[in-house]
Amino acid sequence: LIRSALNINFFFLLQVLNEKKLQEVDSLWKEFETPEKANKIVKLKHFEKFQDTTEALAASTALVEGKLSKNLKKILKKIVAKDAHEQLAVADAKLGGVIKDKLNLSCIHSPMVTELMRGIRSQIEGLITGLPSREMAAMCLGLAHSLSRYKLKFSPDKVDTMIIQAISLLDDLDKELNNYIMRCREWYGWHFPELGKIITDNLTYCKCVRKVGDRSNFASSDVSDILPEEIEEDVKAAAEISMGTEVSEEDINNIIHLCDQVIEISEYRTQLYDYLKNRMMAIAPNLTVMVGELVGARLIAHAGSLLNLAKHPASTVQLLGAEKALFRALKTKRDTPKFGLIYHASLVGQTNIKNKGKISRMLAAKTALTIRYDALGENTSAEMGAENRLKVETRMRLLEERGIRRISGTGKALARTDKYQNKSEIKVFDPSGDSTLPAVSKKRKIQEVEEQDTEVAVKAKKFKPDMK
Repeated sequence: LIRSALNINFFFLLQVLNEKKLQEVDSLWKEFETPEKANKIVKLKHFEKFQDTTEALAASTALVEGKLSKNLKKILKKIVAKDAHEQLAVADAKLGGVIKDKLNLSCIHSPMVTELMRGIRSQIEGLITGLPSREMAAMCLGLAHSLSRYKLKFSPDKVDTMIIQAISLLDDLDKELNNYIMRCREWYGWHFPELGKIITDNLTYCKCVRKVGDRSNFASSDVSDILPEEIEEDVKAAAEISMGTEVSEEDINNIIHLCDQVIEISEYRTQLYDYLKNRMMAIAPNLTVMVGELVGARLIAHAGSLLNLAKHPASTVQLLGAEKALFRALKTKRDTPKFGLIYHASLVGQTNIKNKGKISRMLAAKTALTIRYDALGENTSAEMGAENRLKVETRMRLLEERGIRRISGTGKALARTDKYQNKSEIKVFDPSGDSTLPAVSKKRKIQEVEEQDTEVAVKAKKFKPDMK
C-alpha cells in the first residue's frame, strides 16, 4: 500500500510497512504515539518540495477544490509507471475520483484512511528528517495566510474599508458645506440681503456672487449662464433698490474666495458620491439595490465591515443606528424603536406612517439576506436584490390598499370585511311627542274660513223657525 499525505509546504508519499495494524481503526492512534512507533508503520517513499509560496498556494488551492495540480500529476505518473498494481489512499474522495479517471490509479477512502492521515500529521516532523521545525513553522504560517486569503476570495475590489472612509468623508463634507454656505449667505447678506430670497439654491448663489461681486455690477453683468431670464431680471431690479450696506473691495474679495471654496467642495462631493456609488455596486450590489448606496454604506460603516454586518440578524439590521433609543426604551419600559438607519431607505419613506414599522421590519429581513449573499456569495449580480425589492414593494402596495387575503377559499380574492363591521345607528330625539295639543296649525287660510262660514249659513236657513 502507498499512502499519500499533503503538507502545505511539500508533497510526500509514505509506504505502509505493516498492513495488519491498519485494520484496527479504533486503536490505530496508539501506533503513532511516538516517532519510533510511527516509523514502524510507514516510511518515506517520495518527497518533493515546492520552489516558492506561489507554487505551494497553487497546489493547495487545487487540492481544496478537488482538482489535480501539475506537480501532483507528475509525481503520480512516476508511481503509476513503477507501482501500477498498488492502491493510493487519499483523504478526499473527490480528489481520488479525479486521480482514478485521469491516471487509472486505484484509490481508496475509508475511516481507516482518515485515522492514518491524522496519525501522520501528528508525527510529520519525525517521519520527514532534514527540515528544522522553525523553518517548517514559518513556511506553514506564510502559506496558511495566503490560503486563507484565497478562501475568503480576497480581492482589492472587495475592500470595504474604502466605503467606510468614503461615507464618513461624505458626511463631513456635508457638515462643512452647510457651515460655509450659511456663513457666505450671512456675510454677503449685509451687502445684498434681497439676493438670498430670490436665489434659493446654494451653489447657484455662490456662483452668482463669485461672478458679479459688488451688487452695483449686476446691472452691467450677464449671468444668463447661471440664472434663468426671469430670475436674472428680478435680481437686477432688486440690486438697484437694495437696502444693503456698502462694503469695501477687500471684503468682496474675501467673500468671493469663500464662494470658491464652496464651489470646489461641492464639485468634490459630487465626485466622491459617484465614487461611492460605483464602489458600492462593486462590493455589495444587492444591498445597494435594496436600500440605496448611502444607507448601505452607512450600515457597513456602523457595523465595521461587510462581513460583520453579514453576521447580524435581521432584527439588529433593523435597529442599527438607534441603540441609544433602544436601551433608553428598555430602561424606562416604553415602546422600543422600530427602525434605525434603515429609516432613510426609499422604500420606508414611500409608505405612510402607519405601515412604516411593518415595511422596515420586512425590508430589514430581506436586506439581511442580500448582505449575506454579497459578503459570502461568489455571484456579483444584483438579481437577488431586485427580486427582494419587488417583494417588499408588493407587500407595501397590499398594506396601503388594505388588501387582506383570505386564508381559505380563493386566495386572490379580497376579504369582505363589511359584514364583520359593527355599524351603530344614531337615533335623534323627536320633541314633537312632548306636546299634548293637537297637531293643527293655529292660523287658518282665508279660503278655509270662507267655506266654514258658508256651511254655517246653510245650516241656519234649514233650521230657521216659521214666524207666521
